[in-house]
Amino acid sequence: MYEKDGESYFVVDSHLHFWDASPENWVQGQEQYAKGWIECFHAYQGLGPAETHWPIEKFQRYSEEDFVRDVFEEGHVDFGIFQSTYLKAWYREGFNTAEKNATLVEKHPDKLMLNGRFDPREGEAGLRQLEEDAKRYNLKGVKVYTAEWYNGSRGWTLKDPEAHRFLEKCQELGIKNVHAHKGPTIWPLDKDAFDVKDIDVAATSFPELNFIIEHVGLPRIEDFCFMATQEPNVYAGLAVVIGALMHARPRFFNKVMGELLFWVGEDKMLFSSDYAIWEPKWQVEGFVDWNFPQESDYSDYPEVTTATKKKIMGLNAAKLYDIEVPQELRLPDEAGEPAARDAAVAVESA
Repeated sequence: MYEKDGESYFVVDSHLHFWDASPENWVQGQEQYAKGWIECFHAYQGLGPAETHWPIEKFQRYSEEDFVRDVFEEGHVDFGIFQSTYLKAWYREGFNTAEKNATLVEKHPDKLMLNGRFDPREGEAGLRQLEEDAKRYNLKGVKVYTAEWYNGSRGWTLKDPEAHRFLEKCQELGIKNVHAHKGPTIWPLDKDAFDVKDIDVAATSFPELNFIIEHVGLPRIEDFCFMATQEPNVYAGLAVVIGALMHARPRFFNKVMGELLFWVGEDKMLFSSDYAIWEPKWQVEGFVDWNFPQESDYSDYPEVTTATKKKIMGLNAAKLYDIEVPQELRLPDEAGEPAARDAAVAVESA
């Protein structure tokens, strides 16, 4: 729980990792890609405050003690959700697998939840694995990485008939939350394979599923917003938005947040630190302190209230994942629909 100015915030970090990108885990013959991938991640960390930067050796493989301290003891996070990313084309044991993440979930079941993953290019074997993982880990969500390399293929889309087989399997298994990486690329993946253009097809075809679009389609923010406003089951995952922009690009951050609040709405936005690219502490504290600058004209963006921040910081994710929120940290019954047009309340000028 984070407290500031007499207000208490229930914080759910909906995008966490516990990865191993150390040289010992690199696939022989693919070292250039394994090395380049984690170095690109490390460069993104440079967009946070200087005092939070890590040496590359720690960034490649951090410890369980690092995770617990940075996320729970100092990071203000009440509950976290692991998003699994395999990348076995470059990492022998996988980059950030369900099995590795589960080692921490087992030790902190009251604070952590595990999301699985699927790749439709794996066919029947992938469907069997998804079912096994769902039963083993009691999955409520999955992460999909449409630009991942696999057997010579450099990506897939949620429009694919094979992908729909996996989404149908998710429904059958009671997995209701699908997190899709749709944002900045990481070398050597292809940017176009992260395009948001397949999301509305999947969202319309599977209205019982929730599609949380990680990184909100950046740099295609307009494409995402105009699509998400008409799809009631599409949500904005704020990983990268806060971590990469709030400190390094504050004016662009104001624009992106304004567009998201106007089109998508405060009820469909989820805080995500993207740890260990960025630590949650400075993101939580900075976001609670944030508002649109009064000296600038943001009158066409919705007002940012304490309730807005409480929803984004944790209450929205808690609803999607049935996470118990202490009574004293809940909001009164909410009115209105996500992204309702009348939510665009003018920001009061000074």
